[in-house]
Amino acid sequence: MDKQLTNIGIIRESRNDENRTPLVPEHIKKYKESNPNINFIIQPSNSRCFSDEEYELCGAKINENLNECSIIFGVKEIDPNILINNRTYLFFSHTFKINKQQKNIEKHKKDLLLSILNKKITLIDYENIRGKNGTRCLGFGRFAGIVGCYNTLNLLLKVLGKQSLASAYKINDYERLVLNLKNLYFPKTKILVTGDGRVAKGVIELLNLTNIKAVSKKDFLEKKFDQPIFCNLETKDYVTNNSSTNFNLEHFINNPQDYSSSALQYLKETDILISAHYWDPSSPKIFENEDLKVLQNLKIVGDITCDINGSVPTTIRSTTIEEPNYWIERYTLKEIDENNDGIAVMAVDNLPSELPRDSSTEFSEGIINEVLPFLLKEDDGRILNGTITTDGSFLEKYNYLNDYIRINE
Repeated sequence: MDKQLTNIGIIRESRNDENRTPLVPEHIKKYKESNPNINFIIQPSNSRCFSDEEYELCGAKINENLNECSIIFGVKEIDPNILINNRTYLFFSHTFKINKQQKNIEKHKKDLLLSILNKKITLIDYENIRGKNGTRCLGFGRFAGIVGCYNTLNLLLKVLGKQSLASAYKINDYERLVLNLKNLYFPKTKILVTGDGRVAKGVIELLNLTNIKAVSKKDFLEKKFDQPIFCNLETKDYVTNNSSTNFNLEHFINNPQDYSSSALQYLKETDILISAHYWDPSSPKIFENEDLKVLQNLKIVGDITCDINGSVPTTIRSTTIEEPNYWIERYTLKEIDENNDGIAVMAVDNLPSELPRDSSTEFSEGIINEVLPFLLKEDDGRILNGTITTDGSFLEKYNYLNDYIRINE
């Protein structure tokens, strides 16, 4: 990366419901104190969780025009029409996950990639900025788990006919959200949490603050309880290698098509599923549509992964922060009016936006410590790993995307 680079931009988010920011004012101020040659230019926004004035007070410039910036940070997908030629962009593009069996790509992803290639943009996706051990360097996952768990427990109260809590986005503060939960007593129920990454850890963090007790996988299957409990399935617990009894996480990540779900025995004992695991379109579903016939206990699904028609068959659409839930008929998977005979689903696809200042601050810390030093100085491989395109072409590991956008036809 050019050491003479001085201007870093933060774009105004294209999505109306996105209020997070990749860099918070406090971190910009501290970074500028030790790096005075770096300027931060912020595109003005009325919806960002930190005001323009807060950025100005911390030494950033407010300007609609980001043409002077060589590097531009965002959070979610950017409108292709406003991308600037020959710049480096960092955001969650959601472009590299392709279902190779379907042989297609959603139009909005195709349009975004084509614009990026035509404008010779360097696209770096946060999700693939990983250290040498393959661990992601930053993410909003912890707060996705925290808010997703809170919303799911709130849905439980609704299903039980009890007084619901204030929505997380109305509380807009992690500490106050925790206080709300600590004062509650949840009745007997069995919760299954899938996953072992940041998202699942966020779920467990919140559950541990309630009267819901953690139990082992064995006890979850075999024992009866008179209190609410939860069990966490890690990746090795919910998938099985079709040709081997040994589980290797790296092999699973690289060859998800060689695995089958082994979660059904746990799901049969589950009242509430909180899906917090990473899913690749080639991975097995956590359960199949027909399995719902034997999952008679399952009443609520909090799908934090929120892959439509993906890992969790009950997720037939995403929901909004304002209207986070819907109900489906158990056997047809058709959406129905609120009905306790159906399955209640929480499937908000931008959960961290409900606690935008908290989640943005944690993410921003990751940018400052885990991204900028390697982006502006010497890369240890993490930035290269996250780079999808540069100078009008896909990097080699992402060349498969050419087939899906049909760039050569």
